[in-house]
Amino acid sequence: SERTQEAYLYAVYRLAKHYKRPPDQITDREVQDYILHLMNERRVAWSTCNQIVCGVKFFFLTTLGRASTSLAIPPRKSEQRLPEILSTQELERLFSVVTNIKHLTLLKTLYATGLRVSEAVQLKLTDIDGDRMTLRVEQGKGRKDRYAALSPRLLKDLRDYWRAYRPRTWLFTGQPPERHLPAGTAYVIYVRAKLKAGIKKDGGIHALRHAFATHMLEAGVDLRTLQELLGHRSIATTQRYLHVTRKSFGAPGNP
Repeated sequence: SERTQEAYLYAVYRLAKHYKRPPDQITDREVQDYILHLMNERRVAWSTCNQIVCGVKFFFLTTLGRASTSLAIPPRKSEQRLPEILSTQELERLFSVVTNIKHLTLLKTLYATGLRVSEAVQLKLTDIDGDRMTLRVEQGKGRKDRYAALSPRLLKDLRDYWRAYRPRTWLFTGQPPERHLPAGTAYVIYVRAKLKAGIKKDGGIHALRHAFATHMLEAGVDLRTLQELLGHRSIATTQRYLHVTRKSFGAPGNP
């Protein structure tokens, strides 16, 4: 995918910058030392280190054809942190501080549909079906098409946004307008709004997807339906949200 290509290129770029040499002149041992440096000294997340290893492996094995290259990364620890879920009050604060209608509509779309940011920024006007109340997600994660639910409230917000901006192809246009808004720009929009709203909880723009999933379960949506809406390949991934719903701790006010 385009995002994987960018991640792999950036991994090789970081490696070359670290040693201040062209990447094809860096030895396997130096690469291994670099990965250990990231993990032990820089405290880079395991998932990020794993992505860097994958990118560097691709460069050496596929691009350079260096068959002798062998890189390893320590196995991931079994502990996994649960996401901090935004409350409805925090979401209201978040939306209230955003004055740009395009930015506001983007954030509302992410929360109301549970789309990944890469999927939301690539929505086209033709993906909106007001009659069937669906949003078509074309070639989402895993190269799969699917449909997301479109609520009447979000449909109204999208129509108001269209009347203000008149996008032609992409729902959320970038610069130039012939391109869609970059995912990185969407991330910056969220972070700025979060800081302005005074929200202290950890997490980036993916927190809106977490909030969607958790609030849907709390509203009574079954796990199998939520799996389809989120586009999860395995229901085990969706089951993580069972651990962060209020239902897991009983009704409000109960011990």
